[in-house]
Amino acid sequence: MKITVIGAGNVGATAAQRIIDKELANEVVLVDVIEGMPQGKGLDIYESTPVEYTDTRIIGTNSYEPTANSDIILITAGIARKPGMSRDDLQNTNAGIVKTCTEQAAAKSPKAIIIVVSNPLDVMTYVALKVSGFDRNHVIGMAGILDSSRFRTFIAMELGVSVEDVSAFVLGGHGDSMVPLPRYSTVAGIPLPDLMDKETIDRLVKRTRDGGIEIVNFLKTGSAYYAPSSAAVQMIEAIVKDKKRILPCAVFLQGEFGIQDTVVGVPIKLGKNGVEQIVKINLTADEQAALNKSAADVKANMAKVSL
Repeated sequence: MKITVIGAGNVGATAAQRIIDKELANEVVLVDVIEGMPQGKGLDIYESTPVEYTDTRIIGTNSYEPTANSDIILITAGIARKPGMSRDDLQNTNAGIVKTCTEQAAAKSPKAIIIVVSNPLDVMTYVALKVSGFDRNHVIGMAGILDSSRFRTFIAMELGVSVEDVSAFVLGGHGDSMVPLPRYSTVAGIPLPDLMDKETIDRLVKRTRDGGIEIVNFLKTGSAYYAPSSAAVQMIEAIVKDKKRILPCAVFLQGEFGIQDTVVGVPIKLGKNGVEQIVKINLTADEQAALNKSAADVKANMAKVSL
């Protein structure tokens, strides 16, 4: 198993470290345009392997030649948000970056599965899909896992319970119109509406939607990377180990959930073949309307991208 991580910034380097700590690949290639950065971080990570007793090799490079024949390509490249910026503010700059990265990586690894982390996530997943020419089952955006993890964290904090007992689901676009589903969220199997009132749920839903900017406002000069890297590596592990996990991920819908030709976060079965199934769940009229609105927001932004 060979995994390429494009972007040696905080998300990419942390993801590479997690991949190696879990021994999910024989080889990891860390790519970045900044000379010396991937080489230095790659060597630093490699030097941790004797301590961690892991035998994964990692190299840092500014070239795509070493990425040839990768099984998975993780795209984290792009500029990060700063206070006052929305994810959509990044679109024009990051679309060009993701386009270039995808062109070069896909040419070297035409059978790879691409996972996109760059923001705005849903639109960048669309860019990678169109530029690569890959089947839609092989181009997946990481969003719902991160958003669901944030929702789970806030639920656990509110109730004073273990995060291990909390399950949550967030669908839709990775932005202000994401769709947390309290009805499908549970604590040890107990539905969330049985444990807290609507006002509390609404407050946690809002905090989930604002989860990214909350961290940006604290950091001032960067954005989240520990949780995003964990979410991305959970997807990688599901593919590498063919786990058939049911996870909320961003995929190109062609009629599923009544949504056409738009990248939206929905439940999927994730295994060695990428998206092996889009899992249909029953939504209330209000939930479907919220998902439709989120999809419409994504589609409007997709239309602004020139490829």
